[in-house]
Amino acid sequence: MSEFVQYLVNGLTIGAFLALIALGYSMIYGVVRLINFAHGDVFMIGAFTGYGVLTTLGVTGGAAWPAVLAAVVAGALATGIVGTGIARAAYVPLLSSPRLALLIAAIGVSLALEEGVKDLTHARFKSYPGVLDGGRIFSGTVRVTYGQLTLVLVSLALMAGLWLFVTRTVTGAAMRALAMDRDAARLQGINVERLVLITFFAGSVLAGAAGVMYGLYYVQISFGMGFLIGLRAFTAAVLGGIGNLPGTMVAGVCIGLVQSFAAGYVSSRWTDVIIFGLLIAVLALRPTGLFGERVVERA
Repeated sequence: MSEFVQYLVNGLTIGAFLALIALGYSMIYGVVRLINFAHGDVFMIGAFTGYGVLTTLGVTGGAAWPAVLAAVVAGALATGIVGTGIARAAYVPLLSSPRLALLIAAIGVSLALEEGVKDLTHARFKSYPGVLDGGRIFSGTVRVTYGQLTLVLVSLALMAGLWLFVTRTVTGAAMRALAMDRDAARLQGINVERLVLITFFAGSVLAGAAGVMYGLYYVQISFGMGFLIGLRAFTAAVLGGIGNLPGTMVAGVCIGLVQSFAAGYVSSRWTDVIIFGLLIAVLALRPTGLFGERVVERA
């Protein structure tokens, strides 16, 4: 029973920042109709930004919460700027082009980011300081730390903030209108290019924050980390019904739980086989994902 509870805690922690990354995929697809293959690499840049902040501040371990907060904020803002810049340079000029052009551009951006960070870091792994090791809430057969609780709470706060932004603001309403019909939204006076940039900024901010949290939790980061974690997050977005934000949040947590239980009860080598096998099974029975798709497909 204690093993089950431990895997549950670990899965909720992992699922929290997986959901943040998946939300970026879902938002961008809902508004631009683009599967942004560079999103995982934006997440990776957030992780390296957070690492740079912590090492610059001289953090070597312990409960350095102000420095951790600074790293999360810096990672989020840096990736927000990077994501907006990518959208402005590579995607906005192609909005009226066939979707294949956008897809190829996304693959190109992904490769450019990954290779750029690879050269800057000389393809070396980096290790975050162990700032989440201390301060255990439970330390018997089940290990729960204040760091894990903090990561989950920060993720929930970011998700709640995104939900309020999308549902309770004028800009959020315009984004939902754009997701329904781009041409009709433009005729209503909505600045499509501006909203696309805002969407990329918001999605990239979430990915950047998740990148820092990933580094704090797993400690080791590398230039290629965005590929696999991006695939898992994309799986969560598809399972939740891509374009459906609440569904994506729930599916992200579910994927985190599947990853934790699969690694614990089966083997870490079979984790991705189980995750992607689950994706195939769900899509075979329900092609629109567990919670359907709220975005209307246009002819």
